Amino acid sequence: MKFIDQAIISVKAGNGGNGVVSFRREKFVPKGGPDGGNGGDGGNVIVRADKHLSTLLDFKYKRHYKAESGEHGRGKNQTGRSGKHLVLKVPCGTLVRDISSDELLGDLVSHGDEIVVARGGRGGKGNAEFATPTNQAPRTAEPGEPGEERKLQFELKLLADVGLVGFPNAGKSTLISVISAARPKIADYPFTTLVPNLGIVRYAEGRSFTVADIPGLIEGAHHGKGLGTQFLRHIERTRVLVFLIESVSTDPKHDFNILLNELSLHNPDLAKKPKIVAITKMDLFDDTAAKTLKKFSFGRGIRVHFISAVAGSGIQELLDDMWRTLHNSG
Repeated sequence: MKFIDQAIISVKAGNGGNGVVSFRREKFVPKGGPDGGNGGDGGNVIVRADKHLSTLLDFKYKRHYKAESGEHGRGKNQTGRSGKHLVLKVPCGTLVRDISSDELLGDLVSHGDEIVVARGGRGGKGNAEFATPTNQAPRTAEPGEPGEERKLQFELKLLADVGLVGFPNAGKSTLISVISAARPKIADYPFTTLVPNLGIVRYAEGRSFTVADIPGLIEGAHHGKGLGTQFLRHIERTRVLVFLIESVSTDPKHDFNILLNELSLHNPDLAKKPKIVAITKMDLFDDTAAKTLKKFSFGRGIRVHFISAVAGSGIQELLDDMWRTLHNSG
């Protein structure tokens, strides 16, 4: 399924039905009183989070949505039927924003979370509502109110515990394929990953956590360079960041600083998250070269793991650290 994480749509709630002017007309009541019923209310437009969805793809092909209008009132004091609400289902983690005001209407994180984004118009009153002792035969009825209209932006931010960050071809996709059931495309060239991947890690009996792998970042990503820029939002909700840096890098510390800087420029809060560094592709080095790599420090309190996803070395220790850090971060 194609991954779409942004969409712009137009919505309109249902109009209220008109009230009606009507009078009782029965065989022995030639001049009966007013019996015009009220119009029904228009349906609302509701946006609801659904855990079974993972993309906003449906909203790419259909951009206009309208709830049902209320029926007009009828004689014999019959109120028109109210219009049905229209429910738009989106993935959990979707932000809903009003484009004209830039107001954030809701952040639908959990399954079943919902907001009313456009309210239906109220049904108009029939002439029976206007009868008074001094005006027993009113010929007035109200039209229904129009339903609200809005232009909305949906923005999906993946919900994951751990975010994998690194340059293109750093081994993120290989790692997530080893530690979870996710099966991203893997190849030995940059920008293999074109969309975020989400995997569930079964750490132990009754213990699991989710990991997000986003497309590789390059220097200047926050300005729109490379493919990662449009996906940076997907690590904003993560609780722990794991920086993957290739062992063949000429300056791993410099690479780490570039990645951290890009995250900070996108959102300063990202730099405050707990961080773990994983030096990847250690199967390419002998013991002597590995010892040299292990002399690097990436900052106070930042633990470093030396792994090979292909050979399986260092993976369990990295998972233990991910779990421990998640537990300590609350």
